Amino acid sequence: MTAKTWRVTGLHHVAIAHGKDPVCENALTSFIGPADHTEEAPGFIERMYELGPSYVQTLEADGEGVVQRFLDNRGPGLHHVALEVDVIDAALVDLRERGVPLIDDEAREGGMGTRIAFLHPSAFGGVLVELVERTPAQAEPPSGEGEG
Repeated sequence: MTAKTWRVTGLHHVAIAHGKDPVCENALTSFIGPADHTEEAPGFIERMYELGPSYVQTLEADGEGVVQRFLDNRGPGLHHVALEVDVIDAALVDLRERGVPLIDDEAREGGMGTRIAFLHPSAFGGVLVELVERTPAQAEPPSGEGEG
C-alpha cells in the first residue's frame, strides 16, 4: 500500500435539498444573512451561505435532475456533507485502491471554481459525501479567516 499523500483539511459545506418552498432559504437568510454565492446548474440552483470557515449550501430543484430525484425519493432535507481535501486526485486514487465505493472516478468542476467528487453513500453508512478541492486562488477559507 502506498503512503497516503492527501488529507482531509476541514468541513467545506453541508448541503440541504429543497423544492420551491422558500422556508429553508428564508431561515438561513434570517440566521446567517443572504447567500454569499449563487450559481445555476442543470436542474437546480446552488446557494452558499458562509458560516465561519465553512458553508451551508442549499440545492433548490428547478427542473429535472439529481436534486429533483433526491426530493422525489427522500423529500427535503440533508443532501450531503462535503469534506475539503488538499489533493483530490490523490484522494480518489487512494480510496479506489482501498475499495471505497465512488460515484465519481475522477474529479470534476464544482461550484465556485472548485474540483469535486462524490463517494457512494454506502461508503459512509448511507450518507452522501462529497470531496472538495479548492483551486489555488481559493486556498484561503471564506473571508480569509485563518486556519485554526
